Amino acid sequence: MRHIVDTSRRTLLKTLMLGACIPALNVVSKNTAADDPLLRIDDPAAKARGYVDDASTSTAAPAGRACKNCALYAGADGSTQGPCSVFPGKQVKAAGWCSAWAPQM
Repeated sequence: MRHIVDTSRRTLLKTLMLGACIPALNVVSKNTAADDPLLRIDDPAAKARGYVDDASTSTAAPAGRACKNCALYAGADGSTQGPCSVFPGKQVKAAGWCSAWAPQM
């Protein structure tokens, strides 16, 4: 019986500690993403993926495809720019496009 009580107490403490950390991490990640610089088209990572700021002006971007409708884009609906998992620490234009474009599920 004592073993069950110890396990429950241990589990409760771990849960409480984790619960206290998650809101702090959420605040840090929101502040960091908002402060990320905009990806420049001359950035080596952007060049490697053929990134453009405006998909409508690119002959490489298929019609109707842009960062705003890519599964990898994490910007808010209606935003002009936001983070992208392909370019960590940078924001991309919602109207942009790169060769890593993936359909939303």
